[in-house]
Amino acid sequence: MKLTRFTDYSLRVLIYLGLKDDGRVTIREISEAYGISRNHLMKVVSLLTRMGYLDARRGPGGGIALARSADKIVVADVVRDMEDDLNLVECFCEGGTCIIEPVCELKSVLNQALSAYLDTLERYTLRDLLSPRKQLIQVLGMTA
Repeated sequence: MKLTRFTDYSLRVLIYLGLKDDGRVTIREISEAYGISRNHLMKVVSLLTRMGYLDARRGPGGGIALARSADKIVVADVVRDMEDDLNLVECFCEGGTCIIEPVCELKSVLNQALSAYLDTLERYTLRDLLSPRKQLIQVLGMTA
């Protein structure tokens, strides 16, 4: 299974903000740190804000920040919220047309694998992703 770029960027935004102790940041700052398009990050930040992960404000004193503490943001929740489609194969989809579905064990096996994948992500929060803090700050060119 491969996460979409959108989910990858969502996790990166959350990591960046989790490392930032001194208030709000701009999309430009995150864009420059990661070398990611500002326009794409605007869409990511917009959805993260609508989903309750971020607090975004305009104007003086504006910017974005985490809407809740890093230990309250579960990685599996972010993945579920950002991914459009966790259907690994056609038979997971409503209206799938695989002719062997009634007798196939593949769906069951892949469903178990997806469950194990998400169960693993359930055990981690954003706080877990922030270690090694000093190295992340250095690589991103941040001032904590």
